[in-house]
Amino acid sequence: MGGNPSLIECYTSLFDGLTEQPSDTLLGLISAFRSDPRPGKIDLGVGVYRDNEGRTPVLRAVKESERRLVEGQLTKAYLGAEGDVGFVEALMPVIFGLQPYGARLCGLQTPGGTGALRLAAELIARARPGARVWLGTPTWPNHSQIMASAHLAIEEYPHFDVTTQRLRFDRVMAAIEAANAGDVLLLHGCCHNPTGADFDDSQWIAIARAMASRGVLPLIDLAYQGLGRGLEEDVAGVRATLDIVGEGFIAYSCDKNFGLYRERVGALYALSRSTGQAGIVQSNLLALARANWSMPPDHGAAIVRIILEDATLAADWRTELSDMACRMREIRTLLAQAKANLAPIAHQQGMFSTLPLTPMMVARLRDEQRVYLPSSGRINIAGLTRDTVPAFVRALLWLA
Repeated sequence: MGGNPSLIECYTSLFDGLTEQPSDTLLGLISAFRSDPRPGKIDLGVGVYRDNEGRTPVLRAVKESERRLVEGQLTKAYLGAEGDVGFVEALMPVIFGLQPYGARLCGLQTPGGTGALRLAAELIARARPGARVWLGTPTWPNHSQIMASAHLAIEEYPHFDVTTQRLRFDRVMAAIEAANAGDVLLLHGCCHNPTGADFDDSQWIAIARAMASRGVLPLIDLAYQGLGRGLEEDVAGVRATLDIVGEGFIAYSCDKNFGLYRERVGALYALSRSTGQAGIVQSNLLALARANWSMPPDHGAAIVRIILEDATLAADWRTELSDMACRMREIRTLLAQAKANLAPIAHQQGMFSTLPLTPMMVARLRDEQRVYLPSSGRINIAGLTRDTVPAFVRALLWLA
């Protein structure tokens, strides 16, 4: 009996069909930074907001909202696949303003902006299996992974020239012209990740008119509202696009502008051409959500709902958010003043910019200057402070 193989050894394992996947380079960068014992090191890699002391704070409004939630919550029972409906409704005027779309607009809570993007991708694949998603590059690396995982075809075009630090608006318009009716254009609503290069108001209108004429659907990733020019200013282009095109998706994240990173708070909104169509869209979104995560986590969404439903808390949140945006604009100004070829940074928005650095240069900055950033050259503006800007600029000058 000792020489006979066991039954389990007679079959090929399901796992034999897998190949090892590359590790997330950003997570590796975080680990390397933490284990570096050298003083004066600078972390520009991880994409979270930091204050001038280098901390990622819990906002005052969030702390007070959590206190009220803990004291007043009477149950942990399920809410349903749509999540916290009050949260979804409270966000609507923040995103869409006072102009009502009525029953043409539907939405539901998702696990972060990532969950919203995945849900939109699956609905697109279900509604139009042959649709292509157009992505401007560089973009958030997870965009292409999410779309590919939903079995959508991806077409790429250059959104930004890193060397010249110029937005390639002409290539955006060319991509729309090359798209077919029913294709999807994925756009960053504001504070472009990873370049900080946003469209101005006139460019948004031109893009929207081109999409409307070609029958292209906008999927707008809105993850940083309020961290650029301001809460209203950051969604002016989004609102204009929806008004002109008449339909589209908004994948929203509260992780950054409420500082709720680990709570994974997001929402997906879909604007349809008619109320009847919106009901069908919502039913499909709920079915897909049920199959993906069943019910979204409630805690973070409840925090946001309590803030937005209370005028005092909402005002305090807006003040803190404005302070965060002002701090990053100050850092951008300091960088632009310190080095001539960093001047374009002052005209970019949000947490990120991408510098024309090679992977070898990035490695030298890490190994010899204690400056940590991804090999793409993307820097987290919020990772710098008034005190560390000079050291970072010296490190860049040292490269030259």
